[in-house]
Amino acid sequence: MPPVKTLGDVAARPPTPSRPRRQRGLVPEIVDALATDMREGRLQPGDKLPSESELMNRFEVSRTVVRESISRLQASGLVETRHGVGTFVMAPQEQSNFSIAPEDFATVADVVSLLELRISLESEAASLAAQRRDASNLQNMAAALAAFEASIEESSDAVPSDFQFHMEVARATGNRHFADLMTYLGTMIIPRTRINTASSAPEGRLAYLQRVHSEHQSIYQAINARDAEAARKAMRIHLSNSRERLRRSQPG
Repeated sequence: MPPVKTLGDVAARPPTPSRPRRQRGLVPEIVDALATDMREGRLQPGDKLPSESELMNRFEVSRTVVRESISRLQASGLVETRHGVGTFVMAPQEQSNFSIAPEDFATVADVVSLLELRISLESEAASLAAQRRDASNLQNMAAALAAFEASIEESSDAVPSDFQFHMEVARATGNRHFADLMTYLGTMIIPRTRINTASSAPEGRLAYLQRVHSEHQSIYQAINARDAEAARKAMRIHLSNSRERLRRSQPG
């Protein structure tokens, strides 16, 4: 087995030329820069990525941004993290037929397209969840709802708890492919991660998030009641409303 290259080996290679910050966000920029390093050979399979602190200094961003960037690289199969050791570049894998990259969310139209995909998939997931859920599924959904409500009061965008609720619905289907797809998409399925719909909503941030919370509660209540058709309808209404709220939030 060849020796693992160290940061010193990587540092000896010329860095990626600096580029101006793009408007689509810091995380996609860092993901793109590191992926380019891998694609152009500055980072080879088996190389250890620089530490979080080094990446923070290189890109002049927070630790949170660095960690989300690494998470996205992991989700794309480009790196793997070995606990207590570090994060390493993985060998290129055969490209799958289906993929959604961060750059596929550059416009409102892109986000709307994903919502249309979610409407068909998650409506059926909610129906299956109503038929198959168990007590632990309900408990996890209720915890996500409580976290969402708490986030509203804390002036948060409530993205993590929003995603967690949808993730728990997927898990309650008992079909791992629903959960795998949600894991693959991650929090970027929540429009607020790409377009700040909450702050630009005509009714204001608080009323906007309270309405989202009410829609989540309707989904939960239908799943709790084992009403498959009501759960399907509630999820469809929620995601269709998200699509329309997103459209209305944009000028013109």
